[in-house]
Amino acid sequence: MTKPPVIRVEQPGDIPHIRDIVAHAFGQRAEADLIDQLRADGDALVSLVAVGGHGELLGHVLFSRLPIEGAKGRVTEAAALAPLAVRPEHQRKGVGSALVKAGIRACTARGLAAIIVVGDPAFYQRFGFSAETARGLISPYPGAAFMALELKPGALRAKGTVRYAAAFGALPAEDHS
Repeated sequence: MTKPPVIRVEQPGDIPHIRDIVAHAFGQRAEADLIDQLRADGDALVSLVAVGGHGELLGHVLFSRLPIEGAKGRVTEAAALAPLAVRPEHQRKGVGSALVKAGIRACTARGLAAIIVVGDPAFYQRFGFSAETARGLISPYPGAAFMALELKPGALRAKGTVRYAAAFGALPAEDHS
């Protein structure tokens, strides 16, 4: 059995490696550009990397600012989980799962109320994400892949509109996972 990766906060020297990981995982550079823009705009909240046994970066996950606007001006502080990327040769080995679990812990520690993801239900449901939890939210990315995880019980009980960071506007809708 291989040793699980070490998950740590992104460091400035990691950025070129993260761009490479993301470009290879998605087969294009749009998601890497998204990460750079989210950082530049100050919308990145949690950025984690998975480090292998020889110090190489295996994967990356980013959680960005995602306010949910409710009735009477009420705002719920949440995060968007996107993108999650793992080097193709390290996929299906627990790297992505380790990144998601560490990211959920980091978002909880920041006091965020919820995390929203647009992605594969079979993967994200393992961590507690569900379309049912997200059903009261208005999003530009509706459907079964639009899921939420409450970090504070009841945080998403009221209806609201998710406000993705401006950088997401540069990606086609199907690329937000």
